[in-house]
Amino acid sequence: MKAMTDITVFGVDFTSAPRRVKPIRIAAGQRHGSVVRLSALTALDSLDAFSAWLARPGPWVAGLDLPFGLPRELVEHLGWPTDYAALMAHYAGLSRAEIRDRFAAFCNARPVGAKFAHRACDGPAGSSTSMKWVNPPVAWMLHAGMPRLIAAGVHLPGHLVGDESRVALEAYPGLLARELVGRRSYKSDTKAAHTPERLIARKDIVEGLEQGRTRLGLRLKLSHAQRDELVADASGDSLDAVLAMLQAAWAAQQPRYSWPEDVDPLEGWIVGA
Repeated sequence: MKAMTDITVFGVDFTSAPRRVKPIRIAAGQRHGSVVRLSALTALDSLDAFSAWLARPGPWVAGLDLPFGLPRELVEHLGWPTDYAALMAHYAGLSRAEIRDRFAAFCNARPVGAKFAHRACDGPAGSSTSMKWVNPPVAWMLHAGMPRLIAAGVHLPGHLVGDESRVALEAYPGLLARELVGRRSYKSDTKAAHTPERLIARKDIVEGLEQGRTRLGLRLKLSHAQRDELVADASGDSLDAVLAMLQAAWAAQQPRYSWPEDVDPLEGWIVGA
């Protein structure tokens, strides 16, 4: 798919165990030039609903907040397949207990301060390694999400060729949020942590996105009700979906969807890292 400036874009705040109280949040929008208008915020409370959503016809580009790959160092150490499709099939065939045991053994054999392996994009993105199984459990997000993306036949630039009218990219909302509020916390799933300071941080992020104060060069267009909804969601899930949507809107017009030329396809790349 060629780069486009007028396109339907989505942002997905993914969870590996969606349910009514903690659904997968999806932001839908339209990019027109340098403006991205938020058209809808929706929630999916099951992985089957997510699979059905992926089947929607294109053209669209989606940014998903889940890892698309694993560190090559880890894969080679474990003797897993180094072909991307074969690796994802192998990973999907393991239980979470099996994955946790293998990852824990890998970590336990390494020195303090270097327990985990990392992808090349983790440093510049400031993201957690995709082998983490707690705080946050991104390994489970990869395990739950990627097999469904592959089964849906979407195009995974740099990883797997699919339906090029439906493009899925790895996004990381925190990378864009940090441009606007630094390391200030803006969200929590714990009600006791829903503080005025986090509320102000969400307001600052939304205001910065509306004014286009990020290196993406895009301005977010919201209704008053949408702005209130994004600020009021103390979990930050709705805002994260919007941040991922903006990352997808930017990547849609970049060469190779913003992938650098020398990225390892086994590991993948985070939009904007």
